[in-house]
Amino acid sequence: MTKLRLSAIPDDKPVKITVELPAAVHHDLVAYAEILARASGEATPPDPGKLIAPMIQRFMATDKAFRKAKRAGAPTP
Repeated sequence: MTKLRLSAIPDDKPVKITVELPAAVHHDLVAYAEILARASGEATPPDPGKLIAPMIQRFMATDKAFRKAKRAGAPTP
């Protein structure tokens, strides 16, 4: 078998999911988007829905128990 420099290419295709958020969470997302726009000097705030994936990524990246369980071989889909 030929030894290639690249291994299998991961599936980076986005997955669309639909969630229901409490109104208070949506209001906070809108406020966060507005504050983010002001802080970065943008004229218009980003779509609040676009903030959800980076927030979840950041949450999981900083969750020590999750990282530990993942390293220990927690099942993945």
